[in-house]
Amino acid sequence: MPTASISLVRTTLHSRLSHFVAWIEADASRVEEIREQRDRVRQRISGQAKDDGLQIVSTPDSGSFAKATGLRRHFRGDCEVEGQDVDVPFVVKPVTTDDEKLDQLLPRFERYARDSFPTTEIEPTKSSIRLSFDGTKLQYDLVPLLEVPGVPDEQILIRSTGERRRTSLKKHNSFVVDRTRRSNEIAGAVCFNEVVRLLKWWREIRVADGQGLEDVPSVLIDLLCAYAFDQRGVAKTYGETLADWFGFLASAVRRRQRIVFSDFTRNVPAPVAGVAWEVLDPANMDNNIVNAWSTLQIDVLAEWLADGRDSLNRAIGRDLDGDDSAALDALVEVFGTPIIHHSEEES
Repeated sequence: MPTASISLVRTTLHSRLSHFVAWIEADASRVEEIREQRDRVRQRISGQAKDDGLQIVSTPDSGSFAKATGLRRHFRGDCEVEGQDVDVPFVVKPVTTDDEKLDQLLPRFERYARDSFPTTEIEPTKSSIRLSFDGTKLQYDLVPLLEVPGVPDEQILIRSTGERRRTSLKKHNSFVVDRTRRSNEIAGAVCFNEVVRLLKWWREIRVADGQGLEDVPSVLIDLLCAYAFDQRGVAKTYGETLADWFGFLASAVRRRQRIVFSDFTRNVPAPVAGVAWEVLDPANMDNNIVNAWSTLQIDVLAEWLADGRDSLNRAIGRDLDGDDSAALDALVEVFGTPIIHHSEEES
């Protein structure tokens, strides 16, 4: 790892992490602008769908933008890239069988997007249509979902494999927002949603290293952080909180601790035999987020978390010794080289 240069003015570990959080988090000054642009996208796409005979029953808030856990920047390959993703779901009431098929819905939404925004870069993904507006560093993902008749706060997520999953965007939002609110009531400067951001960045650094996991889904990061918060709370500083959460989660994952939540129901299903590990979706207890994970993948995640714990504890120790350079070197092991350049107050 690159060695950090020694600063003439000491920068404490908590201060470094606070500045780094500010560097990766969404730009607060642009939140209203993003909302307005998202609403314009909703309006135009919904208008195209109506003209095409496709019934859109709602366009609920969703994703990291709604939860205030999104990143303004990402780590791709071996460098940082500016850009923020905003989900724009469209809940469809099927009239024909084609209205229920993702391979039929996506081309229609792509056509709506091209007709509505002819000069915008448009790219189909496995489950959405992505719009990238020039100069804004913003990407809007148009995500078709199906309604659950008679249950307006629930939707059916359609996957490219044809699998369907019942979910609730509203419940997922409140699951995170509630914990952020509760963390703000605890003495200290640590917010739940900001720790989620830090773990999302850590995830991107580890995935970029290519050491055993191609991806750790954001929903899994949300649930692991929620489990750590529910069991451990937050400390007064980011360093203490991260070291504690990494250690707690490393042990839980290594032991294959079953992770469930009672936010929306107390009727928790019995464990499923033969499944390596269970992390249940709080909005749908029948959905095990890690159902397809192998034993090797689970072990890799546990190892990553243990490495994070060790590096954070080392950073805390060096910080207490007054050795800023060694503390920063330990942080680089967790958050990559960008933290060297973006963890001090900009002059």
